[in-house]
Amino acid sequence: MTAHPLTRTGGPGAGEARCASPVRSAGVSEKNREGKRTARERLAEERAKQKSAEKRRRVLIVGASVVCVLGLAAVVGVVAANSGKDKDSKSGPVVVPSGAKGQDSLAIPVGKEGARSTLVVWEDFRCPACKAFEAAYRPTVHELTGSGKLKVEYHLATIIDGNMGGTGSRNAANAAACAQDAGKFPGYHDVLYENQPDETSDDYAENEKLLDLAKKVDGLDTPAFRTCVEKGTHNSWVEKSAAAFRNGGFSGTPTVLLDGKNIYQDRTMTPAKLKQQVEAANKG
Repeated sequence: MTAHPLTRTGGPGAGEARCASPVRSAGVSEKNREGKRTARERLAEERAKQKSAEKRRRVLIVGASVVCVLGLAAVVGVVAANSGKDKDSKSGPVVVPSGAKGQDSLAIPVGKEGARSTLVVWEDFRCPACKAFEAAYRPTVHELTGSGKLKVEYHLATIIDGNMGGTGSRNAANAAACAQDAGKFPGYHDVLYENQPDETSDDYAENEKLLDLAKKVDGLDTPAFRTCVEKGTHNSWVEKSAAAFRNGGFSGTPTVLLDGKNIYQDRTMTPAKLKQQVEAANKG
């Protein structure tokens, strides 16, 4: 009796050792091998695609490279010139929100002044990347500001108004500044992101929408707040902040700086790593 030769038809670790039939022609065997090679290649390509998709999801959550940019290179000059400006913009006196600080009083502070670490955030309430950053990092930021280890300085930009048209970025920023006057900025800030409309929708241009959201923050829905929102009391201040963003050399929102270092560009950054760095600074 003649022993059948063993032929490996699979790759390393494939577990495809089989007894080859002596009646199969060389052409058929070659075709089978080619078919299996093609199947392996398809499987490798699919795995590579899945790995790439997973990497993109992680990057979005961490907030390492997704930003609301100032526009395509071909039109960036036009966008930079017009971001935050629109036909309904009414220039008036710059009314600084209560407690605003920093250069030209353009930063809204949250947290204890004596905190050793400072997080500077440039953001746009219409920007979906800003919302993604907030969703991922908010619990950690709240924990650190609450414990007195971190203070945050929020700067408001309006690049989506310039890119997509409308006034929602500006009006939402004005409403947030009005909430700052009432001592309710942190709560209203979070509500605006939790209820952020689609990027192409200008829902925040409607004052009634902004006033309705104020009802979600205890004690904010007052006559004084409503008047501030409806009159656009801080519109000129918002426009000044938007100009500071455009002139600051930033590429998009959010821009997040921890003690002067841009952590949003750090692909290894996570909420846990942010907490670790802040706690290390407080031990120094």
